[in-house]
Amino acid sequence: MPGQRTGGIRRDRRSLITAAGGTLVLALTPFQIARGASLLGVRVWPARDYTRVALEHDEPLRFNHFVLRDTPPLRMVVDVEGIDLTPGFRELVSKVEPDDPYIGVIRVGQNRPNVVRLVIELKEDIKPQVFSLEPVGPYKYRLVMDLYPVDPPDPLMALLREQATPRDSDFGNLLRPPDADKTLARAPARPKTRRSDADVQRIITVAIDPGHGGEDPGAVGKRGTLEKNVTLSIARRLRELIVADRGMRVALTRDGDYFVPLRTRVAKARAVQSDLLVSIHADAWIRPDVRGSSVFALSEHGASSSAAAWMARRENEADLIGGINIASHDRQLARVLLDLSTTAQISDSLKLGNSVLRELQHVNRLHKARVEQAGFAVLKAPDIPSILVETAFISNPEEEARLRDDAYQEQMARAILLGIKRYFAKNPPLARNPLT
Repeated sequence: MPGQRTGGIRRDRRSLITAAGGTLVLALTPFQIARGASLLGVRVWPARDYTRVALEHDEPLRFNHFVLRDTPPLRMVVDVEGIDLTPGFRELVSKVEPDDPYIGVIRVGQNRPNVVRLVIELKEDIKPQVFSLEPVGPYKYRLVMDLYPVDPPDPLMALLREQATPRDSDFGNLLRPPDADKTLARAPARPKTRRSDADVQRIITVAIDPGHGGEDPGAVGKRGTLEKNVTLSIARRLRELIVADRGMRVALTRDGDYFVPLRTRVAKARAVQSDLLVSIHADAWIRPDVRGSSVFALSEHGASSSAAAWMARRENEADLIGGINIASHDRQLARVLLDLSTTAQISDSLKLGNSVLRELQHVNRLHKARVEQAGFAVLKAPDIPSILVETAFISNPEEEARLRDDAYQEQMARAILLGIKRYFAKNPPLARNPLT
């Protein structure tokens, strides 16, 4: 029994001392033997922006890395100290997709005792960021390898090439739902006229931000629905509607299952000279009966409600869950992007939010009948009207089922676009360089 003493010698399950030929033998349990870390999971997240490789483990690890450029093939080598080769490491080999933009293959091996070596063959030159993350949310320790291209594509030129010739269409024809007359009464169609030079020169650019992604799943419904998948699906539907419409083009802050830091989402919207940003999310709350759609804008003077403040804190934790390299952050740039919000930007964001909210009420009941405000990091572009749309409560079983439904996702995308149109009908964008 634990704690039992016999002949003055304590005997328990943690240690046992016996006499054998006059020699004391000490039997140690795993808690008393120094051991290496255990690998808990391996993940690869390919994307056009960068590819991330993540190793999750139960104890801190040391590591070093270098890139071999002198002789082909181009390779990055990562030595991970304090762990031994296990079958889990070999899963990395099978997780690399053929169409990964940056990784050809990954090889793993025991370089020396307690050191595992990863050799990553590269398809092009990279600027690697290798860093460790402390336990947070559902994760234990993580070793993250982010492979960024040395020569990334210019986002604005890429957008211009992808959507060089927007299709002509009537202002409302694309969006004609079954009750077309009622819908168009909410967003009057502009008359069909011959396109002028001004129409060609001033195309509206909309940035759509699908919340979460990659290492950051967002909220999870009772049926296992991941917020990151719902937001991307609705964002893609909205993109298709905008691409097909006259006079607008669209950029997504992410177009796949990968993590994008909040600051980078703002930077992406500014890089393509967006006229507005819409961040798409699926709400969650501790009570499963809470329901409805919401729209949020930034606040200069605190949150409009305690619930809005809680929501902002939850969404702003995305960087912690997704995993950012703190050492690489340019603090001055972060202040410029996230702290110089202006009264004019917030005013325009409220107008945009009200226009979208009026359309959402035809698709789902509203959680709040007005635009709420809080300090959402993704809305802090100083010069871009920005809103965050909570499409429904994924924590509500009924609304989770709707979020999984193609028809509901399509209706939600159409409602957001109608709200965008309503906003621009009353707030025309400013003149800009003819190229854009």
